[in-house]
Amino acid sequence: MWASRQMRRFVAQVAVAAATTFLLVGCHSTPGPTPLSELNPQQAHGHEVFDARCALCHYDRQTGPLHGPSLLAVFKKPYLPSGAAASDERVTATVLHGRNQMPAQQDIDSQDLDDLLAYLHTL
Repeated sequence: MWASRQMRRFVAQVAVAAATTFLLVGCHSTPGPTPLSELNPQQAHGHEVFDARCALCHYDRQTGPLHGPSLLAVFKKPYLPSGAAASDERVTATVLHGRNQMPAQQDIDSQDLDDLLAYLHTL
């Protein structure tokens, strides 16, 4: 009888610990993208650039791949889908020079690129 009470107490403690861990891990979700209506002019122009140059292959406001990986929360994670550090420099290099199946966008205007990066930071 004493052993079964000990066992029930142990099982209850394990269950509480598992539930606590689950809740704590679930609380670290990534915040959603900035609503389009709240973008500043630079970010809004970056959204236009995204729609014109990137949306054919990448989602910006939903998860999962299109032809390339989703860019949702791309700067809210430490690494890009390629494994490279998530930094303006790395994303710029990828846009300008391409990577794997992504074609280079060497003809992008520098202001458009800056605005695109500003928009990607809002995702």
